[in-house]
Amino acid sequence: MSIQMVDLRGQYLRIKDEVDAGIARILESTNFIRGSELTAFEAELSAQLDDVGTLGVANGTDALQIAFMALGIGPGDEVITPSFTFVATAEAIGLLGATPVFADIDPKTFNIDPSAIESLITERTKAIVPVHLFGQCADLDPILELGCNHNLAVVEDTAQAVGARYKGRAAGTMGGFGTLSFFPSKNLGCYGDGGAVLSSIPEWLDQARLISNHGSKKKYHNEVIGVNSRLDAIQAAILRAKLPHLDAFTADRQHAADRYDALLADVDAIETPHRADYGTHVFHQYTIRVRGNDADRRDALMAHLNAAGIPCYVYYPIPLHLLPIYKDNPDSCRFGDMTHTLQAANEVLSLPMHTELTADQQEQVASAIKGFFGV
Repeated sequence: MSIQMVDLRGQYLRIKDEVDAGIARILESTNFIRGSELTAFEAELSAQLDDVGTLGVANGTDALQIAFMALGIGPGDEVITPSFTFVATAEAIGLLGATPVFADIDPKTFNIDPSAIESLITERTKAIVPVHLFGQCADLDPILELGCNHNLAVVEDTAQAVGARYKGRAAGTMGGFGTLSFFPSKNLGCYGDGGAVLSSIPEWLDQARLISNHGSKKKYHNEVIGVNSRLDAIQAAILRAKLPHLDAFTADRQHAADRYDALLADVDAIETPHRADYGTHVFHQYTIRVRGNDADRRDALMAHLNAAGIPCYVYYPIPLHLLPIYKDNPDSCRFGDMTHTLQAANEVLSLPMHTELTADQQEQVASAIKGFFGV
């Protein structure tokens, strides 16, 4: 079988009976929106994540926007977040008329550097949004301390890190809000779009729930401006089938990462992923660095792997502050020093990583990398 970046079919076949039974329940009930299936999934996910309050929504971007709306973020406000991430984080800020303020990253973890945040705080700052990139938490305690000291909300973008832990605590449960994405390729993915808002503050979650339902608790009695964002019942049933396997899926990814580490240990030209001692890494991506701060060299390796039938991708080739939507509109964002962000964009390369990855496939990947570097 060919090597795939993500093997969704293989994972589906592994739990096919459970997934099919869940879908059949919904089709037979014809209860497609909300209902008992979603309520059960929210309760089961909550139990998995240290009993945090949980709200299923339509996708991960909506989860961020709803959290920001619940915090009252809007025009004139600023929100600090990393530039080295997917655009959705900043997009949700901009949709509300607020301004993203981009901070540099820790060069080892690729996550926002807590020491880069404080100098960016102004009287307009309303929140800090660390993104737990590639499956590993940002260093949260100093970020939470900054939030407390400056009266700022902390919203954890946990789209890539469900199941990860920080000093024993579940990712997404430590800030005022956490957000999840259930996009199919995520560690806990449905078969369409889906997401969740998390909060241990009941009043905040209640506000998020109100906003997600057209700003209404009672039909035709709308209280605030809201949105229409709900996790549909079929996706909830699929996620319920997958959730009991999440720990095993995580272990599969971690074992695959261990194999990559061992196979690539003698390739001096690359740097394998750093695992911070403060938490666990669930390896949504296995992202190496091609040393040298040379995007051409990295891209040549990517082309070499692709020619050998090995998929690999650059997450992310353009830091957010350099995207046209910001670069061509200077007043649309602010940013600090971006030294480590720019270097990461030139060096990172993500290798195939999923629950069905075999040792033989990883050996093929490693052999092709070693061949490129003449090892």
